[in-house]
Amino acid sequence: MTSPWLHPAGGAAPQAIIVPHAGYVFSGEVAASAYNRIPPGHAYKRIFLLGPSHRVGFAGASVDTLYPNADTPLGTVPVDVQLGEQLIRDGDGVFTCRADAHDREHCLEVQLPFLQLVFGEVPPVVPIVIGTQRLGELQRIAKVLGPYFDEDHLFVISSDFSHYPSYEDAKASDLYLADAICSGGLDTFLNALSHIDKQDFSGEDTAACGACAIAVLLSMMDAQGRNRFDAEHLMYRNSGDSPYGEKDRVVGYNSIVFTRLEKEEEAPLFSFSEEEKKAMIASARSAIHRALGLPFDGDDSPVGVLKEKGYGVFVTLHLDGGLRGCIGRFESSSTLHDTIREMALSAAFSDPRFPSLSRKEAQRVDIEVSVLSPLKRISSIDEFKLGRDGIYMIKGARHGTFLPQVAEETGWTTEEFLGHCAREKAGIGYYGWKDAELYTYQTVVVKESELH
Repeated sequence: MTSPWLHPAGGAAPQAIIVPHAGYVFSGEVAASAYNRIPPGHAYKRIFLLGPSHRVGFAGASVDTLYPNADTPLGTVPVDVQLGEQLIRDGDGVFTCRADAHDREHCLEVQLPFLQLVFGEVPPVVPIVIGTQRLGELQRIAKVLGPYFDEDHLFVISSDFSHYPSYEDAKASDLYLADAICSGGLDTFLNALSHIDKQDFSGEDTAACGACAIAVLLSMMDAQGRNRFDAEHLMYRNSGDSPYGEKDRVVGYNSIVFTRLEKEEEAPLFSFSEEEKKAMIASARSAIHRALGLPFDGDDSPVGVLKEKGYGVFVTLHLDGGLRGCIGRFESSSTLHDTIREMALSAAFSDPRFPSLSRKEAQRVDIEVSVLSPLKRISSIDEFKLGRDGIYMIKGARHGTFLPQVAEETGWTTEEFLGHCAREKAGIGYYGWKDAELYTYQTVVVKESELH
């Protein structure tokens, strides 16, 4: 089944779309512009429908597990009740199933005919109505849904925008908020909502009735790295553009499509030969062994890049799979060879979290050398890429850093990565990073265990 007003534009299949949920005579064209970007019959495994509760407020979100199918005049759409029940079990109370949240709620059901026109046989849907605006709960919802935010699933975010200002005020508010959604992450979106609220547009009740669902989407994107997604604002209209609407009191509609960028191999930060990598590990190990009076059987003389100056270095020690010391500096006037030796000795004997390395431990410890790029000051966490970048934060006299590989070792989200660094390394509290000076850097990691 197809429609003459759906003409797929080709390209990558969307990861998520933001579409309105008003009457079709007011917002149907705007919604269609987003659904038009979905390749007909694309093989999504499931479609998640997220929208706000208009009639009842409650903590967390309600996932519909009441009925196995949803019926429209175009036919039947399957509901993934089993996954809904799984979300309730996994959600630790943030997901429930409330009949009153779904029985008269329109924001999700108006999306179904569009899906039927695009797919014919629609993949199973997971209808989720959000009953709260509390940021902490929205982030918990995002964390539970995060594992499903991948190429196998489509997320449909149902939201109208400004409610009841004049035509011109609505246009100013709605386009400003759409630009914030497309250009930034969750923090940018929340700041934009606050900015619009301060404008005090006459008659405006809300800048986006589905702000809660948009926040969940942006939180999931932040967790995976906002710069891994491309956002495109497709269309804007408000009810004043319809022959059935008036200009003095309107509702705004935006359509936005998000696609996941193809992974590209990034050029290496530095290029080290196998000989140089072995020399880095030898420099660190020989320094530790000689400090403990242990023999070192190898050549620790500097070669190639190790004779050059100006590199920042961290040396990390692991013992039996656990951290045993990590010390570094962001810049040095010494040669790379001497800086590695100095940081190796500090990691072994001066890390305040651990006692000095013993002779027995030194023979079993695994050494890791991280060579750093120069620090780059950032003004927003949207410039930070989890897993690629390390973070260095300064607030007053306090400071702390996490190397990029900490993200892989812990599995933390971006906010968790920043929060733990702020609390545990900088000592400025879990949310202290929000008003700290932030710097990013990248590393090339040389692991003793991976050298032949």
